[in-house]
Amino acid sequence: MLEDAQGLIAGAMLASLGVVILSNAGLLTGGTAGIAFLLHYATDLPFGAVFFAINLPFYYLALKRFGLVFTLKTFGAVTLTSLLAEALPDYLDLGAIHPVVAGLFGGLLVGTGMLALFRHQASLGGFGILALFLQDQFGWRAGLVQLAFDGVVLLCSFFVANPFIIACSVAGAVVLNITLAFNHRRDRYIAR
Repeated sequence: MLEDAQGLIAGAMLASLGVVILSNAGLLTGGTAGIAFLLHYATDLPFGAVFFAINLPFYYLALKRFGLVFTLKTFGAVTLTSLLAEALPDYLDLGAIHPVVAGLFGGLLVGTGMLALFRHQASLGGFGILALFLQDQFGWRAGLVQLAFDGVVLLCSFFVANPFIIACSVAGAVVLNITLAFNHRRDRYIAR
């Protein structure tokens, strides 16, 4: 139990730091975080609140497919990530970050955070839950499934960002999903 708590907290911390780095450079990402970024940039609503709200419908799938423990852990991870993503900028002055660096390091941090959560039977909700479901059902790698969903979200980003920012965002999404594809495999750890 202590090991799971540490993994969930560490995963949420890594993911939220990645989100802050991406946001600092005006980048986006895929998944429900990407949708939250799109809405945040388009409406100026707080990222954390939007991210938390967007994930609410996915808890039903999580509960039905992965059970109560996974759903509660995921709810905790999403909540902590949402809170930290809002609070960190008040305590961490990152200054200017080049978008390429932000994309690569932000994507790696979010991917590593998600990997930690997956290995402790949790996720960051949304498309992550769906990706794990499809991996479990059909043997598709969660990272590659997530990459496909992320591509759709990033296509929508043309409404709020310029092509260079989108290219840097795509690079970050690729790093995030390659991290998951290479490291989260059925023969290693399984999120059930």
